[in-house]
Order: sequence, then structure tokens, then C-alpha cells
Amino acid sequence: MTVPARPHRASAANDHTAARGGRRRGLRIAVTVAVAVCAAAVAVIAGIGLVRSASAGPPARHGAAAGSAASKSGIDGSGKGRPSTPKATMPPLSATQLAGQRVIYSYTGLIPPANLLRWIRAGKVAGVIFFGSNISSQAQLAAVAAELNKANASPDNPMRHYPLLLMTDQEGGLVHRLPGAPDESEKQIGEEVHPAVAARAAGRGAGQNLTGAGLNVNLAPVLDVYRTPGDFDDQFGRSYSTNPHEVSYLGANFVKAQQATGVAATAKHFPGLGAAATAENTDEEPVTLNVPLATLRGTDEYPYHAAIRAGVKLVMVSWAIYPALDPERPAGLSPAIVNGELRQRLGFTGVTITDALEAGALKAYGTTRHRAAIAAGAGMDLILCSAQQPGQGGQARIALSKGYQAGSLDQAAFRAAVQRILALRASLRH
Repeated sequence: MTVPARPHRASAANDHTAARGGRRRGLRIAVTVAVAVCAAAVAVIAGIGLVRSASAGPPARHGAAAGSAASKSGIDGSGKGRPSTPKATMPPLSATQLAGQRVIYSYTGLIPPANLLRWIRAGKVAGVIFFGSNISSQAQLAAVAAELNKANASPDNPMRHYPLLLMTDQEGGLVHRLPGAPDESEKQIGEEVHPAVAARAAGRGAGQNLTGAGLNVNLAPVLDVYRTPGDFDDQFGRSYSTNPHEVSYLGANFVKAQQATGVAATAKHFPGLGAAATAENTDEEPVTLNVPLATLRGTDEYPYHAAIRAGVKLVMVSWAIYPALDPERPAGLSPAIVNGELRQRLGFTGVTITDALEAGALKAYGTTRHRAAIAAGAGMDLILCSAQQPGQGGQARIALSKGYQAGSLDQAAFRAAVQRILALRASLRH
């Protein structure tokens, strides 16, 4: 502020008296001005606040409230303030809808059937798996994905804010559903001069290929550590190496590169099918792998540590029996393996998915309904119904719904599984 000029001097007494009076008047003036300025400032701020509240809704929140808002925005599709790990908010769901969120469906031919579209609109479907018979080209599959996503966006679907899980097997080499990348098999990648570079290129290529077709989940890579030339994995080139360290390193490179494209990776087939002989195929018959516990953990499970550290979003559990871990049940039906070995020992917190529910390895476990209920009870999150018949997924859904309502499937664990699946789906939103 500006200091006023001092008055001319008259006499010592008058000068002193005048100075005191001037100081008092100056002080009163200064106080009056300060009060007026503050009042004006308060009025301006209040006016701005009223304008903002009228035009832009509630003011921004801070601290814990802001974190909650950011989490919600990452789910509702706004794309603003999305956290690195989305926190899914589960809408109110019926028992049938809850059950549907744990089922992956399949169908025959190039056109999605009407009943599958109807179930998607009603919020009873987590996702769909595609096989070669469903695909004529990348453009055709992209059109199908768009049709499925349109059904998923139905106002009747309480899950419409979560993208469907649209998946296929695009491992590379002989095992692929879409034409194009990755061209090399895992074995060929492992034999490259610079295998890590090749693994990253394969993961990136697979992700870009699937993204172009409208898919968001790849059932790859296989993390099996094969034992001998020509055995179950090696005959199709589905293993990087006989060295668990090499499989670990290359698998993690594939996972990181693919997930950087927005396509979720799936580590297959926990705790490992590398010891399976040529004719031992769980798709066709029961398989028992008598592998010592030390070998299972030091060789077969070893690559999963790196994949989990790399942030792999799904783990597929095999249908083989591992007596060292559970002498009775296939891995995907065994709480000791799913919840004990995979979740507790290895610390995996993502989504578990079964291998094909119709596999020959499950001959002793009855109907689709019975198999689905046992798998869910063992801790499997997603039930893969890949017989290319939508009714198979419908049967699994019915079994899970009945188990949830009757209490034979733990309701808290059931909802936790759905929560993991929703978090996965939220993370795949583009």
C-alpha cells in the first residue's frame, strides 16, 4: 500500500499532536479499506462457487474421496482418472446373472446364434471363445465381435459397462485360429539366435492381430517345460525349451509385449504339462503325471513365477492329475492346487480359467453341470465351455446358479470370483 506524505512542520508540540492524529486517521482509513477489500473478495469467491455449482455439478473431491471417484471413473467408461488396477464395482445381479459372469461360451459356424445374443443382452455371459470354424477372416471376426459388443451394450444388461471377454488360442506355429502373427511356434522362438527379441515380437504380433479382430484375450503363452523330443508339447512346438529358466524368461517377454497392446495373456497349463508323453492328451483321456514335488516346483511351476511378476492376467489350470499335490483330482478340480499351490504359494491374484470343460480327462466327473460346480468349488473363476454349443454354457450357468442359491457353493467366494472377473474386464476397456 502507498504511505501518505507527511504534513509540513509548524512547531514541535503541534507537529507531535498532528502526527498522532494523522496516524490515528491513517490507521482507521487502512482498516476500513482492508475490510472492504476482504468483503469484496469473499463475495467474488462465493459468486464463482455458485456459478460452478450450477454449471458443473459437485466440486472435485480430495483424498480418499478423490480416489474413490477415480476408481469409479475407470469402471463407468469415462476414461478419466483411471487407476492402474481398476477397482470393479459390482452392480446388483440375480443369481443367474452372477453365474453367467463365470462362463465362457462357444458356438458353431460364422454367425452368433440368437440364444447367445439373448443371454448376452440379459447379462448372463462373461465371454466367448472362437475357433477356426468361427473365423473366415480378420474382418469377418471383427464384425462378429462388434455384434456381440452391441448386444452387450443393451440397456437390459446390468454388465453393459464391462466389455465381454472375447478370446481365442493364438499361440503361434501350428496352434492358431487367426491367419497372421505370430508365425513362429514357441519352440522356434526358443531356437532363435535372439529368442527374447523373437518372444517379444510374437507377443506384440499376437496382440495386434487379436486387437484388429476385436478380441481382447489370448489363451497363450504355454509355459510347459517339455522333457523329450516329440513328446506331447514338443510334437506341436508348444514349448520354448527343456530349460525352465529359458521358458520363464521367454514366457514373461511374450506376456509383457502382448499385454502392452491391450490384449490379456493367459499362462497355460498350470502346474505344467511338460512331463506328458506323446500320447498323453487331457483333451482325450485322463492323464496322471507322477512328477516328484521338488521337480514340479523347481521345473514345471518355475515359469509361472516370472509370468505372475510380469502381470499375466489369467492362468489356465490343467486337467492332469498330479499325485504329488493331489492324488485324486485333476488340477482344475483341486482346491489344494488352485487355492493352495497357485494362489497361496505362488501368490497369483488374477483370474483362473479352466481348460475345456468337455475334455476327455473329466470322463469320471459326469455332466457339464457337475463338472462346472466342482470346478467353481475348487476355486476356478471362469468355466470354459468350448464344445461349440451355446447350450453347454447354459448348463454350466444353471449349475452355478443353483449352487450359489443353495449354498453348496460358498457365496462369499463366488462373489469374489466374479469381482476378479469384473476387474479383468474393466482393465480391458479401450
